[in-house]
Amino acid sequence: MSKPRHTPLHERHLALDATFAEIDGWQLPYEFSSAKDEHLAVREAAGAFDLGHLAALAIKWSWAEEYLQTRLTNDVERLASGQSQYTLLTDENGGVVDDLILFRLAQGFLLTVNARNLSRDLELLSELEDVSEDWSILAVQGRLASELLEVDVERFAFERREVLGVECLVSGTGYTGESGYELLCNTADVGTLWDNIMERGITPCGMAARDSLRLEQGLVRHGRDVTAEQNPYEAGLGNVVKTSKNFVGVGPLRRVKRQAPSQRLVSFVMEDDTVPPSGASIEGDGRVTSGAFSPVLERGIGLAYVWPGVAKAGNKLEIDVSGETRLGHIHDSPVIGSQPTKSPRGRVQRLKASRPPHRKPRRP
Repeated sequence: MSKPRHTPLHERHLALDATFAEIDGWQLPYEFSSAKDEHLAVREAAGAFDLGHLAALAIKWSWAEEYLQTRLTNDVERLASGQSQYTLLTDENGGVVDDLILFRLAQGFLLTVNARNLSRDLELLSELEDVSEDWSILAVQGRLASELLEVDVERFAFERREVLGVECLVSGTGYTGESGYELLCNTADVGTLWDNIMERGITPCGMAARDSLRLEQGLVRHGRDVTAEQNPYEAGLGNVVKTSKNFVGVGPLRRVKRQAPSQRLVSFVMEDDTVPPSGASIEGDGRVTSGAFSPVLERGIGLAYVWPGVAKAGNKLEIDVSGETRLGHIHDSPVIGSQPTKSPRGRVQRLKASRPPHRKPRRP
């Protein structure tokens, strides 16, 4: 069995006393202080995530647009230079092989893809080049992200510019539901960029907080909430499937769209702080795909597949957690809406840029 890979920032994470988890063949920071504190830092101010495990693919040929249009579900032709879009890669059966972000550059395209799916992605996107070693990705998310980074880029747009002294491709994308950015830079510069981000008082965040943040927004994680065993309509991703064009898997997806899916992915909220694990069964032939504790709601939350006939907000769910029935209910997504973040005592907290969140000291 091969050893897990490390991102270029691994030593810096060790210096911040991070705890780690192996995810998709990578040893990644799980939390630095606590998942709850990091989650609230993003909701109230800003947090930084090391996404060095994500892969990047590039294509520069003159026929790149035509090629990608026949491989990806979204409409590539709608993208102008400096714009990005969320899209899917499907197989011949319409199953979701991966979800990706596509960037249209001045010349060619760049795709960010999930590390665990890289080999399969390259099989289906054989004309693309793996440029993962050249790029590193950081995400800075939260309502103070623009102020602290001194950038302002619209949602699903991107610009090449200097951020805190480092040349980056700054993308108005993220995985938390907050405003913020993903910063793609040369791998040789990512250490300097991370250090400068830390100097601005932005909280380092691990994968645990990233998971709870995305679940509050009802955002899927490929490999857990959606796989090649599901089609986009079952996973609630039909809005990025353009069946008016031809791409791999479009035939089966046209049939599913006409007939309606046999299951639906829904957000749910527990009646207490119980966190149902992935795979937990739900009365009526449903199953949980992801669960986490929501520091905002102070409840367990998650995503689950249920029979379409019961996939309505407010309907109760009986979930088997370690042999005991726990109650939850289907909730509109996102589950936290636009309400302000509150502390456990119910007091609205607004962290100031001049008062950086507490962090553990570096090791000598």
